[in-house]
This record gives sequence, structure tokens and C-alpha cells, in this order.
Amino acid sequence: MEPDIRIDADYLVACLKALLSIPSPTGFTDETVRHTARELERLDLEVVLTRRGAIRARRPGSSKRPARGIVSHLDTLGAQVKLLKPNGRLELVPIGHWSARFAEGARASIFSSKGIYRGSILPLKASGHTFNDEVDTQPTGWPYVEMRVDAVAASQADLAELGVDVGDIVAIDPAPEFLDNGFIVSRHLDNKAGVAVMLAALEAMNRHGVETPVDTYWVFTIGEEVGVGASSALVADIASLVAVDNGTTAPGQNSSEFGVTLAMADQTGPFDYHLSKKLFELCQEYAIPVQKDVFRYYRSDAASALEAGHDVRTALLAFGVDASHGYERIHIDALECIARLLVHYAASQVQIERDAEEVTVGLKGFTRQKMTDAK
Repeated sequence: MEPDIRIDADYLVACLKALLSIPSPTGFTDETVRHTARELERLDLEVVLTRRGAIRARRPGSSKRPARGIVSHLDTLGAQVKLLKPNGRLELVPIGHWSARFAEGARASIFSSKGIYRGSILPLKASGHTFNDEVDTQPTGWPYVEMRVDAVAASQADLAELGVDVGDIVAIDPAPEFLDNGFIVSRHLDNKAGVAVMLAALEAMNRHGVETPVDTYWVFTIGEEVGVGASSALVADIASLVAVDNGTTAPGQNSSEFGVTLAMADQTGPFDYHLSKKLFELCQEYAIPVQKDVFRYYRSDAASALEAGHDVRTALLAFGVDASHGYERIHIDALECIARLLVHYAASQVQIERDAEEVTVGLKGFTRQKMTDAK
């Protein structure tokens, strides 16, 4: 393999724009699955879909085991109709965990039995000409917003006639902006940016003719935002799983919108010592900027895989996001850096050969963690 890998930033951005244009709140992911599967096939990968649409794409290596898995999620935040209100508007509940503060003023689409309707999510007291200062003093939260449908709807009966019903999915417009200085601002960068990073890494591997010592599985899940994630998308050959997702650049965090943010722990506990160490050392070897962070209120596909009982080593590579789960901002630099790291990781030699077996007898080949005093 060449000493370094060039990521096609134009391809990465094109992938991200295409993904952002396809609504995919959890529970409504079929079309983004179709789009991603077709792109993976174009990149010459063997694509397998689970019943509900999680994607597992295999890129063959010299050996089947211990295979490596790399995972992002296709689903995004959104909302769902909770109630048809007497005033012809809709009460909503969130899909995934996000604040109603970021819902206020959003444009959105409702997927009804009779077609797609457009609308706006508004606070209950939206008009300053009517409510004066109450527009600023009313409480914040999902019970205090409603969706105004852009159709003739002044009653529950009108909404029912339109085909709008309880449980209908609501997709929030991403409103993306791609700035000349490399910044990208949009909703749903979590985790459509992660998917674009993985596709860009695969494109670079094909273009550079990268061969890998073991099979790599490129996994795309459809329920991460509600905690399901990679619980049912893996195969037994996969011994290590690297998740690609957002990191938070909020105060008190060490994440950055530039370079790779290597997460050392999230709310479920520490990531795998050996896998995280390997990723950090690859960044050092190939001069990829990297910083470490710990997330208190965060979980990813890696957590769902472990909770489902998969005995895999896990790690998390994050691109720094400002205002996560809101109007998010990232920088193309972080996406390119993570894509480069994924290529080098996939091409690197296996260090823990024992991982090829799910269970072994005795300690032969088992890992060590240094316990000597620092000097």
C-alpha cells in the first residue's frame, strides 16, 4: 500500500449531499438503504440486507478471520404524529432524543397514507401580535409545540380526510449548507456524514488498490437513534467493530471539528483498550491529527452490539460536531482524516491472532496490558 491515501473530497461531499436529500428518520429508512446498497454494489462489494434493511457489505481480504467491522447508521432523528388536534394541527413526539428547542421553526414532511404533506413545527403560542411576551415566556418541550400542516385543515376531521393519522412519520428538513471554507452546517449530519466517510474510504481503497489481511465488513444500521443499532447486523467472523459517529465539541469536551476524535469511553464504559491503542498509533504513524475524548451522555452502534451479546472489541472514531442533535456543524477536514484512518486500519496487519477464534483454551496468545511503573 502507498505510504498515505488520498481521499476524494468531492466524492465524499457528493455522497453526503445525496444522503441528506433522502429523508430517513428511524422507522422510515427503506429509501436510504436502497441508495446506499446501490452505491456499495457500484464499489464492487458483496451486499447483504437483514429483514428490516440493515446493510452488511463484505470486502474480501486474504483471510476470513478475525474479520473487522466498520459501522455507521443510516437513520436520523425525526418525529411521529401523537395526536390529531381539534384545531387541525398535530401533536408530535420525537424519534430519538432531541430538544423541542431545535424543532421550533423547522420545516418538515409528513408521510401520510395519501401522500406527503409539508408543514412547520411551531410553538403553541407562535404569534407575537397575539401573545406578546408570552411567545418568549411559554415553556419549552414537546408538549408545547405542534405541527401546522400546509393544507386545508381546521379540525380533526379535515386531517383525517387528508389521510393524516396517528403514528405517521415526520421527517425534519436538513437545510444543509456547504461553505467554501470547508464547514458544513445541517441537521442529520449525525450520522449521514459517517456514512459518507465510510463510502469515501471504500472508494479510496478501490482507487489505490488496497488489499487487506482479513475480510472487512462495512455495516450500516437503521435504528441507532433509538438504541437498537448494530444489535443484529453482525456475523460471528467479526472480532473488532469500529463505529464512525459524531463527537461533541461542546464546552468541557476535548473533541474537535478538525482531525480524528478518538473516543475512549461513553456512557456504557471504556472502549476496547487494544483496539483504541491501535487506532491512535495508526494516526501517529500516518501523521493524522488526533485527539481523545470521553462522552458522558452518549452511546453508539458499538454499545448496542455489545449489549446484544456480540463478543467484539469496540472503538469509536468521531468527527467533531457543534450543536449535536440540533443545527449541526462539522468540517470536511475531520471527515477526510477519519476516512484516511479507516483505510490504514483496514490494511493494517492483525496484531491479536487469537481473535480469529471466539473461544480458546488457556492463556496462549491472550493480550497483555502493561503494569510497569512510568519512568
